[in-house]
Amino acid sequence: MRKDGDFLFTSESVSEGHPDKVADRISDTVLDAYLAADPESRVACETLVTTNRIVLAGEVRGPASVTSEGLIEAARQAVKDIGYDQEGFSWRNAEAANYLHAQSADIAVGVDSAGDKDEGAGDQGIMFGYASNETDTLMPAPLYYAHRILHEIRDLRRAGDPRAAGLQPDAKSQVTLHYSNGRPVKATSVVISTQHDAGVNQEELRARLGGIVRDVLPEGWMPEEKEFYVNPTGIFVIGGPDGDCGLTGRKIIVDTYGGAAPHGGGAFSGKDPTKVDRSAAYACRYLAKNVVAAGLADRCTIQLSYAIGVSHPLSLYVDLDGTGKDVDEARLGTILREVMDLTPRGIRKHLRLNRPIYAETAAYGHFGRKPDAARDNFTWEQADLVDSLRSALKR
Repeated sequence: MRKDGDFLFTSESVSEGHPDKVADRISDTVLDAYLAADPESRVACETLVTTNRIVLAGEVRGPASVTSEGLIEAARQAVKDIGYDQEGFSWRNAEAANYLHAQSADIAVGVDSAGDKDEGAGDQGIMFGYASNETDTLMPAPLYYAHRILHEIRDLRRAGDPRAAGLQPDAKSQVTLHYSNGRPVKATSVVISTQHDAGVNQEELRARLGGIVRDVLPEGWMPEEKEFYVNPTGIFVIGGPDGDCGLTGRKIIVDTYGGAAPHGGGAFSGKDPTKVDRSAAYACRYLAKNVVAAGLADRCTIQLSYAIGVSHPLSLYVDLDGTGKDVDEARLGTILREVMDLTPRGIRKHLRLNRPIYAETAAYGHFGRKPDAARDNFTWEQADLVDSLRSALKR
């Protein structure tokens, strides 16, 4: 994403009822079940959902108290919470199968700590984190508003609000913003495709959704009427896993920065925090957000890299995109290593990741979410390193 001049940039979001997000939610529900039983459980769960069928697969290492029957029931409850009780996909009677099996011993020997060997990374890979001060959440604005539109529709649907009458769980949004001098100033187009009951009047639906979008966007940002698109095909009754197969990990750009920043090689959902695909990506976002929150730069991209079985990161890269406030990027990289232990164990301890906190991350983005102190969730969104970073830079 270009960061200066005048340009248009687009990001999309998908709702919790999108087939791929249903799969992500179930995979993270499985992860939470294992972590609740044993915080040291190892999980790499993939889920497939299609017409009245749920399939779990992958590798696990955890207590026998987590049973196949219990996992299948947890998957059904996740589908129920999303809102699927349709003829083609229902939490009540979808056929469910569990093909999870024991984690490879070859992987375990590289990851487990033993003797003088610290816990190693669960796989090789590169991870990125990003923050920008163009929104209060320090997230890119196009993705921020795409998420917010669908989250608002979700909340209204669950509350039985008349504005969401006749809507079903599956939905997508797309927001294009006009940037002037590198800052977002208005929306030039908004697209919403949302599953609905048969017989819903599309013009009435368009008017209701238009009011929701207008409330979400800043004042004066609503695009021209001809650039507001609702269900462009004209009808969207058959949706969810009945309309399209869903798989874990197919919406990685929705999960991160909407294409405004790089994404590493792996998806997040269904993976326990020894997998650096997830935990190190959270650490990268945490560090980048704290850099921007500290006022050290307007934008920050951070990359980490790991090798399977090796505890310390192979590299840490910092890019302030020319917006640094008298900060040397090389020195900042050194300081970031000082203020946070970036070994897999260090990340997990610092961000308190070995807990059942993941089901709610599966939709509406893993980043830019508001931490809840009572539940101690989304810890990677806290800006609690600001003072440490400022003090270290004064040395």
